[in-house]
Amino acid sequence: MPQPQLPRLLDHTALEGSSVVANNAMNRNRGLAGVNSYARDLGFDPYARLAETVRRQPDTTVSWIDMCCGSGRALLEAERLFARDFPEAEVRLVGVDLIDYFQTTARSVRLRLITASAHDWQPDCVADLVTCVHGLHYIGDKLGLLSAMAGWTAPGGSFAAQFDPHSIRTADGSSAARKVLARLRGAGLEYDGRRHRVSARGPRTLEFAATYLGADDTAGPGYTGQPAVTSYYSWL
Repeated sequence: MPQPQLPRLLDHTALEGSSVVANNAMNRNRGLAGVNSYARDLGFDPYARLAETVRRQPDTTVSWIDMCCGSGRALLEAERLFARDFPEAEVRLVGVDLIDYFQTTARSVRLRLITASAHDWQPDCVADLVTCVHGLHYIGDKLGLLSAMAGWTAPGGSFAAQFDPHSIRTADGSSAARKVLARLRGAGLEYDGRRHRVSARGPRTLEFAATYLGADDTAGPGYTGQPAVTSYYSWL
C-alpha cells in the first residue's frame, strides 16, 4: 500500500516568512468587549477579571501577557481603562506579535507592545492573565508555545487560548488530537471542544513526548475558515 505523500515542512524562519503567517490582517480589529472581542472568544472580559484582582489585592502588581496580540487594540483599551479606573495601581500589560502593525503606541509604561517571534520570546516574570486569541493557528511549534504559556501563569491566575488539536499531526500525517487532548487533561488543563478553547487556572506543567518536525502552511482553512498552519511531531 503506497504511503501518503507528506507536505514540505517549514522551519521557524521559513514559516514566519510565509504569507499565511506574516499577515497584517490577523487579530487586527478585536477589542476587549462586544461582538468581535476577546470577551466573546475567551468567555470572559480580560479587563474585568484583572480589575477584580486589583480590587482584591490593591498593593500587588497585576499583569497580562497577550501572545499574537495583532494590532494590540484590546491591550490599548485595557491601558485606557486602567488609567481611568485605577490610576495608582501597579499594572503590567505586554503584547507580543510577529508583525509590527500596532494600532498606536502605548500611552504609558504600563503597556509594552513587542515585535518578536513567539518561538523565541520569553517573559521576565509570570502573569495574572496569559492569553493567545486565535494566534496558535499560525504557530509552528504549537505544543511548545502551549507548554510555555501554561507555565507563565501566576498562582491564582488564568490562561486561555484557541486551539485545534487536529492541527497537530504525527510524522506519517495522521492526527495526534487524541494524544494531545489526553496530555492536556492529564496536566489539569480544560479543553472546550465546541469553542476550541484550552484554559487553566494557575500554572501548569505541560510536557509532550514529542519532537517538533516542522509545519505546513499549505494545509488550507482551519475551523475558523481562514488559512492555518498544521504542525508535525515525532511522538515517542
